[in-house]
Amino acid sequence: MQLDYSIVLNYVPALFHATLMTIAIAVLSQSIGTICGLFLALGRTSRFRWLRNLVLVYVWVFRGTPVLLHLFFIYYAAPSFGLMLEAFPAAIIAFSASSAAYNCEIIRSGLQAVHPGQAEAAQAVGMRYPSILLRIILPQAIRVILPAYMSNCITHTKNTSLASVITVQELMLTSQMIYSSTYRAIEILSFAGLIYLSLTSALTGLQLWLERLLQVEKRPLSRAKRERLRILAEGGREA
Repeated sequence: MQLDYSIVLNYVPALFHATLMTIAIAVLSQSIGTICGLFLALGRTSRFRWLRNLVLVYVWVFRGTPVLLHLFFIYYAAPSFGLMLEAFPAAIIAFSASSAAYNCEIIRSGLQAVHPGQAEAAQAVGMRYPSILLRIILPQAIRVILPAYMSNCITHTKNTSLASVITVQELMLTSQMIYSSTYRAIEILSFAGLIYLSLTSALTGLQLWLERLLQVEKRPLSRAKRERLRILAEGGREA
């Protein structure tokens, strides 16, 4: 069998729009899942036992069941309870709910990695908890959770292909429709795979850049900082 990749050129616009849909699903659901995951992680580390148990049940259910089941339940079963949703918002809700459960545990690990003595010291000088969280705990926790979080983002991006089962016109469903009409499955699917690989490679590059950005201790001192240190050192010698 001869491969003819020129057939792909005729469908580049359709695949491009499908890729934008894939990116939209991944970015929206992961953003919502990150925000919800942060609040869930705070609940998991709360001093209230009932709240910790409630969040634990949520994480247990959504991490223990497949994303495909979440999609089917929200799109096909939810109408039985009076909730009618289009395919796109149903996919966003399902992926966000699943992402929140995974992000909860990832963020919780980062929060617990910060020594509690730092928060106690901040409270001793009069800082309120929101300021402690934003200025002391989260900046340190981000460095801890970044590799696991970005790996979850990559997995999440690939899982958006499951939205095709509820008729969302994302990359996988569009590819299936194209090769069903052209009978060129190898060419179309390999091109779709290349697009997925490009998206995940971009996320990998973002992870490496963020890791270098957060390695503050390895950055060389700026000229202004060196000058301030020199002035302080000279002042100390004069004293």
